[in-house]
Amino acid sequence: MKFEKILQKMKPYEYKMSIHICIIVLSMEQKLKISSKTDSLHLVEKFVDDLSSDYNIEHDVYGNLLIAALEAANNAITHGNKLNEDKQVEIVFAKGSNEIVLTVKDEGFGFDYQHIPDPTSPENLENMSGRGVFLMSKLSDKIEFENNGSFVKMTFFLLKK
Repeated sequence: MKFEKILQKMKPYEYKMSIHICIIVLSMEQKLKISSKTDSLHLVEKFVDDLSSDYNIEHDVYGNLLIAALEAANNAITHGNKLNEDKQVEIVFAKGSNEIVLTVKDEGFGFDYQHIPDPTSPENLENMSGRGVFLMSKLSDKIEFENNGSFVKMTFFLLKK
């Protein structure tokens, strides 16, 4: 049962007594661990689809979230873990009241995320790769890299209805 439905069924005194529970529930995370093979990307897509449905995420946010998650997971599998199936990629989804935070962590050594070639530069337009981080940064409202780039945190602000 969704948290909002639980609150609707509570009596006023129960609601006041449950404020500490609200904090715990609102900070819950959902995790997915996948092996480092490109065949695992369909699991990421299903993960985002299911969470978007469960949390009734706005269509525009869903699209950005899905593409950014797939790009980040693909980068983690291909570049971070070098397609080593013994290594895992961890994807964590956390929904707050005004935002969704998606993190992707691989077991690689990271990369120099501050010096990525601009895929929109004329000399890079015909390259077959090199657009993942660019797309992730354009689709998310905020992006941060940690652990030398082997951990990415993307924030998506929820649209106001």
